[in-house]
Amino acid sequence: MKRSFLTGFVAGLLGAVLLLLAGAYVIHYTLEPDDANRDEELSAQDTETSEQNNSYNEIIEKLAYMEFLIDNYYLENTEGITFADGIYKGFISSLKDPYSTYYTEEEFKLLMESSSGVYHGIGAYVSQDTKTGIITIIKPFEESPAYKAGLLPGDIIYKVDGEEVTGVDLTEVVSRMKGMDGTDVRITIIREGETEPLEFTITRKEIKVPTIEHSMLEENIGYIIITEFDDITISQFSSAVDELERQGMKGLIVDLRDNPGGLLQSVVKILDRVLPKGLIVYTEDKNGKRDEEYAKDAKQIGVPMTVLINGNSASASEIFAGAIQDYEMGTIVGTKSFGKGIVQKVIPLYDNTAIKLTISKYYTPKGRSIHGTGIIPDVEIDLKDELKKLVTVPIEDDNQLQEAIRILKDKIDS
Repeated sequence: MKRSFLTGFVAGLLGAVLLLLAGAYVIHYTLEPDDANRDEELSAQDTETSEQNNSYNEIIEKLAYMEFLIDNYYLENTEGITFADGIYKGFISSLKDPYSTYYTEEEFKLLMESSSGVYHGIGAYVSQDTKTGIITIIKPFEESPAYKAGLLPGDIIYKVDGEEVTGVDLTEVVSRMKGMDGTDVRITIIREGETEPLEFTITRKEIKVPTIEHSMLEENIGYIIITEFDDITISQFSSAVDELERQGMKGLIVDLRDNPGGLLQSVVKILDRVLPKGLIVYTEDKNGKRDEEYAKDAKQIGVPMTVLINGNSASASEIFAGAIQDYEMGTIVGTKSFGKGIVQKVIPLYDNTAIKLTISKYYTPKGRSIHGTGIIPDVEIDLKDELKKLVTVPIEDDNQLQEAIRILKDKIDS
């Protein structure tokens, strides 16, 4: 077995020690304490450095012993395994935060592709239960490889290419399902009502994420579905609103059901078109540092609104719904949202890898933290059970949408 992973890890640890020592020297030089305090501080720094060295030595010794055990006892061939990536992933997973993770170079590349709205894969929205680790198909894109293969909302992803994925970081599982155009991936799912897992071989193709769909409903009620908040969503939303306004829109429904979120700046810029000038959302980090985002655009949608949400509406979707609710700009309809009120930041590293860390909590304009609690709709109504397994629910059968339409008609007529 190649031993380069341990050598590299040791080098990285030693580098970290040197950086810590250098940082201690700079801090000391900047503060310029008096002689008595200086001696006391240097002594404390020496003790801390010694403890750090002991800790690093213990880690290195334990890794070397584990390598010895793998060499002598592990049944399978370990050639091609990148142990360093496992170490880095384990390091971040020690935070026990389901939203913080380490990205390998390939995973980081795929992440950047997906946030742009174009990638190669199977074409489906998925979510992960942070308590059980179970990954579920939320909705396949229409006419996508996943749709054509027969994957359905509610299907549990059990294996990808024969490897179990329950409990594996969602980003990593998604990256496994992505790949070169024209290549195959085997997806094994567990479906309610089936006694055995079902296996699908799906051919990947280029996916252009349909983040916005729009149409004009009866009585000039505009209907915009936002499936996630990516870079391209901003211009797509603006174009949809412009077109609906040209058609004489008298009311607007924004459908955020099953929208897992996305980019903070995307939802902020979209809300800038919806809200009056003022605070949209603010975040606070662990030091209490507050960052605020404001609506500045004088151009504003001037018609009554309803917003549809459900238990899969998360993060940026909740920022949208929470701001609309706080400003009383529209009626929130559906079921309680997911309750993800924390912000992650992807930080690129020097070797084209990256880490994603939870860095702050976000708050609605009125100061509500919805992490773990979600947005409670103004009008609570669940989708009928027989409709929850459908990829596309007919408008006339969608009882939540019909309720949103009824509310808008009352506002338009009043």
